[in-house]
Amino acid sequence: MGDSGKTSTREEQTRRLAESMKRQLGALCGLLHESDVVELMLNADGTVWVDRLGQPMQPAGTMPPATAESFIATVASTLRSTVTRENPILECELPLDGSRFEALIPPVVSAPVFTIRRKASAVYPLQEYERQRIMTARQREAIETAVALRRNILVVGGTGTGKTTLANGIIDHIAKAAPGHRLVIIEDTAEIQCAAKNAVIMRATDTVDMQRLLKATMRLRPDRIIVGEVRGGEALSLLKAWNTGHSGGVCTVHANHARAGLQRIEQLIAEVSQTPMRALIVEAVNLIVSIVKTASGPGRLIEEVVIVERFADGEYRFSEPE
Repeated sequence: MGDSGKTSTREEQTRRLAESMKRQLGALCGLLHESDVVELMLNADGTVWVDRLGQPMQPAGTMPPATAESFIATVASTLRSTVTRENPILECELPLDGSRFEALIPPVVSAPVFTIRRKASAVYPLQEYERQRIMTARQREAIETAVALRRNILVVGGTGTGKTTLANGIIDHIAKAAPGHRLVIIEDTAEIQCAAKNAVIMRATDTVDMQRLLKATMRLRPDRIIVGEVRGGEALSLLKAWNTGHSGGVCTVHANHARAGLQRIEQLIAEVSQTPMRALIVEAVNLIVSIVKTASGPGRLIEEVVIVERFADGEYRFSEPE
């Protein structure tokens, strides 16, 4: 069989697997095309929950364990992998649309469980956050002022709070407010949305990590450097880059509030340096936007927007934007 025949066979296999996944998802497949859906979650009891922007989490249907296990196996087969009792966890991008996919099967859970973190197809401008009362007009203005003054913005929040979606809204404003700026974006999962005309998006891989990409970034002549989320020692490289003429960037980090965000940055830096870097952190991180989930109302809320002032008497000091 020639190369064209092999290609045709692979394409047919891919098409069949995609059709299988759609059948197994059933009515839930349609939710992946709804722009306000952030995440789909299957619990062990068979209930599927949907998380929508601006709304509390709600049940969206059910999926029998056998169907769920078949779906997980189909996703694994697209990666030429398998999920077994000895290898019960699958982490990948969903072949259907590139969404982040995490699945577990027994014995680590009582029945199949999965989460689909939907790849963003729509960007929610900062004005939309204000309209939905997720942020106040004053908070929006503080973020927009930071963008205009080329301040570095750290977005912090817990799991599923919408850090990346919020970062996309800030990047959207950067593209509009500074259309002449060249943006270099680094991420490990395809989640950042950027409409800027002059932008380079790089993705970390198993063999090329974020730290290496940050070093390469310096030769790409960026005006602003954006990182989807820092999870390791690349935090130090990012702060150094922000402090060497590439200010006005955005980054997210997993933390529950502003002070915890800077402490988390400290912990990540400690993975590659034993020297305290608090002075560097204070100099590099200018504004912190903290987002949290709520049990009612819009489902998410900007808890605080604070300016990082200094480190004194053993703690970080903040001030409120005027």
